[in-house]
Amino acid sequence: MAMETAPVVTSPVASATADSWTLQWTPVVAGAITAAAVSSILIGFAMSVGLGVSSTAPTWRDASVALWLLSGLYLVLQALISFGCGGYMAGRLRAPHGLAESEEIEKRDGLHGVAAWALAVVLGATLAVLGASTATRTNPLTAPATANEPSVLSYELDHLFRAPRRAPSPDLAPARSEAGRILLTASSHNGVSPEDRGYLVQMVSGTTGLAAPDAERRVDGVIAQAKSAISRTRAGTVILAFSVATALLLGAVAAWAAAESGGRHRDGKPVTGWMLHANRFSRRREMWRRPMSMPE
Repeated sequence: MAMETAPVVTSPVASATADSWTLQWTPVVAGAITAAAVSSILIGFAMSVGLGVSSTAPTWRDASVALWLLSGLYLVLQALISFGCGGYMAGRLRAPHGLAESEEIEKRDGLHGVAAWALAVVLGATLAVLGASTATRTNPLTAPATANEPSVLSYELDHLFRAPRRAPSPDLAPARSEAGRILLTASSHNGVSPEDRGYLVQMVSGTTGLAAPDAERRVDGVIAQAKSAISRTRAGTVILAFSVATALLLGAVAAWAAAESGGRHRDGKPVTGWMLHANRFSRRREMWRRPMSMPE
């Protein structure tokens, strides 16, 4: 006699709970695109008003420390706003599965917000690389005279080889490149060696036609300017790296919190104080749509 096995009935709540850990890509991609778009707008606005964190332009070297700090704080602020918007979008669009505890729902919403943050970081890095490759193309106004010339010292090299009278088409590319490599040693512990200094004096005197004392004064002044320019560029790079790291870390926290708020707003639960106005608008809209009960 054949034994019949009873079919195993799986609980819909258990299967829904297991499937609920599957990442939903639609809200993640929507949140990431929203975060990248808001971040691009805010960074573009900052660049238009002169809040760049770092620059190789000579005018940036005269910027105060307060401007550097303000630029870094703005970078952190835009990360909080942009990743917060992206995280809220991811949490609000996520479709909940089955019946689960409130803590589990909020945790899953937060994970979707972090996933949107990670994807937005990848998109932002890709756009930054593309923008940097576009910005480094040949430009007669911003690009250095030669590819081997350090861009951070272009202004100092222009001043070094400035001459009252010059041939119509002088070929200064090799001299500028060699002088730039020598001036880069100004920021080292020992500075420019006496041998390199004498070679620069000889090069400037032969190229510009200046007398030896005038060439020595010019070389000494340019060495001091090059040392200051390299130091300020390094400081700007450190501030930029610290600001970017802080902005990304705080952006992840903002994306998690905003995704949880978006999930609570989706489920009609109480949310944080910064979303009370949105709740009031939703309740008023529901009251407008709700039919009026007639008195008996």
